[in-house]
Amino acid sequence: MGRWRPPRDVAALGLEALTYADALHDLARHLTRDPDAAEDLVQETFLHALQAADRFEPGTNLKAWLFRILRNAFLSGHRRARRSPVDASLDDADAEDRATLAMPGPDGLELAQVRRVVGSEIAAALDTLGEDARLAVLLDQEGLSEAEMALVLKCPAGTVKSRLARARAALRGKLADYAREGARP
Repeated sequence: MGRWRPPRDVAALGLEALTYADALHDLARHLTRDPDAAEDLVQETFLHALQAADRFEPGTNLKAWLFRILRNAFLSGHRRARRSPVDASLDDADAEDRATLAMPGPDGLELAQVRRVVGSEIAAALDTLGEDARLAVLLDQEGLSEAEMALVLKCPAGTVKSRLARARAALRGKLADYAREGARP
């Protein structure tokens, strides 16, 4: 039997976890490429976190713990989806454009156009990376340290460092032609 721990204040953990909602949502959008699926994934992450509040060690990195829960929930959902494929009514780019156009303010249309041109190249380059390398790049974009990424990815920090280096090199190579073409008059 495990050692006894006093019950964690779930409300306090929930409030503290909410400070990371935007970062979790950003990662979820990158992983799912669908605003609705991203929202579902973040909600599932919070649900799992609150259900497992007694397993969170106070004083440890809450952000990394939440990112790990999100990653695991995404991978579980991804495995389930592969076992029972469903037809999507719209492709990923259209869903992202609709979400961007729904943004308040006059910049929505311009942002959608830029994302369609530049974002598709970057998304295509990211898609060529393996799942672990792509997730390392996305976690890096979210500002996690290599040590925090190691906790999320469940691997040594040295492995994270080498994955990031290889992923960045691969992205540079894949985007080099695009950059040269964009620099021409």
